[in-house]
Amino acid sequence: MAIDRFSRLASIPALTICALIGTLIGGIMARPAAALTLLRDADIEHGLTELAFPILRAAGLNAARVRVLVVEDSSFNAFVVDHNTIFLHSGLIEKVGSARMLQAVIAHEAAHIANGHIARRIGNLHSARNAAGLGAVLGIIAAAAGGGQAAGGIAIGTQSAAYRTFLSHTRAEEASADRSAASFLAWSGIDPRGLLELHHAFEGQELLSLANQDPYMRSHPLTRDRIRAAEDYVAAQGDRIPPDPNHDYWFARVRGKLSAFARAPAWTLRRAPEEAHRDIRLMREAVAWHRQADRARALARIDAAIALRPEDPYYYDLKGQILMENRRWSEAAAACEKAVDLAPRDALILGGLGRAQLADGQLKAGLDTLEKARARDFRDARVLRDLALAYARDNQPGMAALLTAERYALAGQLADAGIHARRAVIRLPRGSPPWQRAQDVLSASEKHQTRN
Repeated sequence: MAIDRFSRLASIPALTICALIGTLIGGIMARPAAALTLLRDADIEHGLTELAFPILRAAGLNAARVRVLVVEDSSFNAFVVDHNTIFLHSGLIEKVGSARMLQAVIAHEAAHIANGHIARRIGNLHSARNAAGLGAVLGIIAAAAGGGQAAGGIAIGTQSAAYRTFLSHTRAEEASADRSAASFLAWSGIDPRGLLELHHAFEGQELLSLANQDPYMRSHPLTRDRIRAAEDYVAAQGDRIPPDPNHDYWFARVRGKLSAFARAPAWTLRRAPEEAHRDIRLMREAVAWHRQADRARALARIDAAIALRPEDPYYYDLKGQILMENRRWSEAAAACEKAVDLAPRDALILGGLGRAQLADGQLKAGLDTLEKARARDFRDARVLRDLALAYARDNQPGMAALLTAERYALAGQLADAGIHARRAVIRLPRGSPPWQRAQDVLSASEKHQTRN
């Protein structure tokens, strides 16, 4: 995934809890560990929102607050760690066969939130002995608010054993979540057969050794029990619910965009003609040709997709990316401006425009746009980086140091964050809002140094 929208960063070796999530739990630090990578893309996240909206409404959750994000992982899994975010593994999205199956996963995870399971787990976290490992899991909570690269990934350090322990539910909770999920699906007008199909996908897992099982299975009821329960849900529903064309479209688009960046371009070009929606086929081909450095074909395909959906901001956003990566700055800025006109509240799209404006030499406009993006997603690491560079070019070293400090703090690198926060405190007007932000980072850094 070398493309900007999905670029993979080097793993950050450690993550600590900074002041941004200090209200949740304090004094927890992570040790060096493996990494999780969030894949951030405005198009994919919008598609997942379309799929999740009716389910979240049925669950009594605020659909404007609960986000569905993608973790780069080939396993068939999903999880929640707080009340505001559902994480889906990229492997799950690629492997499920229908919109209703993916919505069954979302409904199950939404049920954990709606049924209060998360609150109990957060309570357990406060008294957990393995604070160092579990502290890393809280880093995912920070990332859920936008801590990934605006158009790529951010590595989130985590202790694998503690991570699995924290994410596990009791089998009673899992059975409860299944029951609630079936209810949410039916209330939303979504065929609950997706839940039955999902459980069938796990058949045979119990026969595998523990090392080969999908971790998702280890705390869940046996698949045969879940299948029997799901069969009862489906039978109780009676008449089959017809598929929703809008849900089918966005499911195809999410999978198409993800696979176009994840798989080899040759695979995409070979499989794209099978796509029923012509604009999605063109989008997938645009990505594939772009990854093969064929600018003319890539632009021809994305322009054809735009012609089919002229009010679609995400296709203009993709066009802007293609142009940016071909160093056609002015044209990229124009495409990104159109995307923002159509989706002015999308922080990821705003970040793309700000980046294009900076590349095109529009320093003041770029600063203004990036600040708007930061205001909507203040833990977006890439926007913080771009803002720091822009402020440095604008001869505002205090602000540049502040944004760098916040970016390091977001990554859990509090020692480095403290260095830049001290520079910011010296250069910023005392008592000003930016000065206060720098003091917050500095305080978190000093507490971290004291504990170590």
